[in-house]
Amino acid sequence: MPEAKSSRPDPLRWTKEPVRRSVSQICPPPRRPLTIADIRPGMENERLGVVRDSMFQNPLIVKAELGKPRERNVTLPGLDFNYGLYVRGLDGGVPEAIGHWSVYKPQPTCHEELRRDYIAMNRGAVKAGLVTARETMLYQQVNDLRITSEDQRRFKREPSSIPANMTFGIPSRPSTPLFDLLRHRYQQLWVQEQKAAQKAIKLEKKQKVSLGELYETRSSQLRKYKPPVKLDALWHMPHFQKVGRHLDTFPTEADRQRALKAHREEVAVRRGTLRLGNYTHP
Repeated sequence: MPEAKSSRPDPLRWTKEPVRRSVSQICPPPRRPLTIADIRPGMENERLGVVRDSMFQNPLIVKAELGKPRERNVTLPGLDFNYGLYVRGLDGGVPEAIGHWSVYKPQPTCHEELRRDYIAMNRGAVKAGLVTARETMLYQQVNDLRITSEDQRRFKREPSSIPANMTFGIPSRPSTPLFDLLRHRYQQLWVQEQKAAQKAIKLEKKQKVSLGELYETRSSQLRKYKPPVKLDALWHMPHFQKVGRHLDTFPTEADRQRALKAHREEVAVRRGTLRLGNYTHP
């Protein structure tokens, strides 16, 4: 009896060995400059007349092909060329570092040469009676004075006369007086200052000495004079002459007469038929 075949696929049957590819297969070959053999009819760099390979190496002449990057016209080396700087190691790695430990010898420190004390040498030459340049030079050769490392005061700045308890830096800004702002303290101070200023102005006016009585001239009197205006009686219909007013907007009769008097005084300078319009002058 034949054995029944399993419907499950064999996992080892579909397993493929990994394909190993070289660098030349993964990376495309380096692009080389265009030549006459690469030019086909219809390309951007197709030319008429005499054509040379040097024309396709000039970046100012070569045009970019449609859908391709622009050619830089630089010949690249082959696939076996390694870009970058190759550093040759001088050490043998970990074994050499463990087996042969390199110890650097300390270099001797060079002592700084002391400076010559020309002031002391010139002072000594003057005391010895040597004043010429040659005598001073010979004195310096015989008495070569040097400035000791402990005595370097003349090459350093003198200590500044700053008090010991002085605090350096910028003083911090005082905090905002929120309590005074909330209770309007600054507004109250401003009102008090304004009142004091007004009181001082009034006191200064009182203390001014009057120069005497001022007499009015004819021009000042004419300026204040108001010409009388003859009032024409208002026209009323005959059957309404004996009818009294039904609406009285004045509280008293004295207020009504006062308003009529003010109206009569302003009639000359008002516009309109009833002289109730705007003033004729500002």
